[in-house]
Amino acid sequence: MVIAEHYDLIVVGGGVNGTGIAADAASRGLKVLLCEQNDLGSATSSRSSKLIHGGLRYLEHHEFSLVRKALAEREVLLKNAPHIMHPLRFVLPHQSHLRPAWLIRLGLFLYDNLASRATLPGSRSVRFDANSPLKATISKGFTYSDVWVDDARLVILNAKAAEQHGATIINYCRCTHIDQHDNQWRVSLQPQHGQSFQVTSDALVNAAGPWVSSLFGDIDNYQAPQQIRLVKGSHIIVPKIHDGDEAYILQNPDGRIIFVSPFEQAYSLVGTTDVEYAGPPNDAAISQQEIDYLINSANHYFKHQITANDIVSTYSGVRPLMNDESVEAQKVTRDYTVVQNWQNSQLPLISAFGGKITTYRKLAEAVVDTLKPKFPAMTACRTQSMPLPGGDFTDRDTLLAALCQDYGFVPKPTLARYVRQFGTDTRQLLLNCMQLIDLGQDFGCGLYQKEVDYLVQQEWASCAEDILWRRTKLGLQLSEEQQQSLSNYLAMFELPITTAKSVVNL
Repeated sequence: MVIAEHYDLIVVGGGVNGTGIAADAASRGLKVLLCEQNDLGSATSSRSSKLIHGGLRYLEHHEFSLVRKALAEREVLLKNAPHIMHPLRFVLPHQSHLRPAWLIRLGLFLYDNLASRATLPGSRSVRFDANSPLKATISKGFTYSDVWVDDARLVILNAKAAEQHGATIINYCRCTHIDQHDNQWRVSLQPQHGQSFQVTSDALVNAAGPWVSSLFGDIDNYQAPQQIRLVKGSHIIVPKIHDGDEAYILQNPDGRIIFVSPFEQAYSLVGTTDVEYAGPPNDAAISQQEIDYLINSANHYFKHQITANDIVSTYSGVRPLMNDESVEAQKVTRDYTVVQNWQNSQLPLISAFGGKITTYRKLAEAVVDTLKPKFPAMTACRTQSMPLPGGDFTDRDTLLAALCQDYGFVPKPTLARYVRQFGTDTRQLLLNCMQLIDLGQDFGCGLYQKEVDYLVQQEWASCAEDILWRRTKLGLQLSEEQQQSLSNYLAMFELPITTAKSVVNL
């Protein structure tokens, strides 16, 4: 099927920055198309430390502007997406030979006061007793607040927000060539299933993440204005190291820090590393050296010791950071740069370099603002006060209680997961369900056919990996047989609904 359609804006890249840009632009009245070569959020954006945070350690590198911007965003995002985000208290054990207490107090004072805090409590000193999960030699430390986020769902919800404002979202569709034709951008797209087609636009945004520089190789007569530095960050997932809902931030002798965070009720997420990376971003994988580093760091602090045999899963993401000539990977700036290229005065090309998940909304706002000369009728940014889909509520417990009353036939743990994933959109998922049998086959751990169909039809999922590791995290729990059963069910669709759904919208 060959499709020709014109858009105000085409966004290349379906990570958190790309979907954030699409949502911002569409909400301002632009006609938007977003294409992603793999699944939405399948690269860097789903392989983070799952934190919306100011970046306490960035203060040591004097990135005060970035920290201030990120701290302010915590409150905005937490208010707009209470289903996929929640406050998280961090414990920072003190090791006097690594950083003096006065320096940590100063850093935490700045962290508390660089931006206003509406809901998150401030920092304080703490002492550990015999009940602490930390080793007995660690007697004192500090606590402070940040925010947990389901990063992959943040991407999906931004894509849904964009679609609700009229955008067309296509995943598993690679951009193969870009040129100028009749004073428009002409973009050639190749779906994973189906024939290639072309679309045109008045403006183009390159939000390809780790591929942001290499995409210029597909654009006629353009060269990348900046190069990025690829830094690999790896995590391990192990059975819970400690009881309680708090996370830990651990200092290491090399100056790095790692987080140990509660993950999916039964696990701990340990990461991240900072390793220079050269190679295809999709091929990034944890090394034995990284595994040893994370295990040794955790074992240095916690009474409960872990080994490689405890690892349930791992993931590695390649962060596309600005090449600021820092010698050490962990010192490379996490800030973003928006580069405008008006080589043709009538055809804007905007590229987003660098950035971190916490500031994705500000990056998106900055990118779309640069398009005002091209689209003077475009309205002002609305995303600061615009809840993400399903986020129009304030309290998870209250929402869960209401859902339990209305859908008492659904197991409460499943409804609780729905709240964390879909928020108020749970009611859309359960539309016309009157009894448990209406949810269809249970593929395991409360993953019912009704939810699978919803994820395929409404959230661009087309394979088991999309569902088990990004739309949900049930890949940690389902057996190989259960996962194969899900794959067999999805294979009954003649085409991935993601592609067919998007083509219909075209």
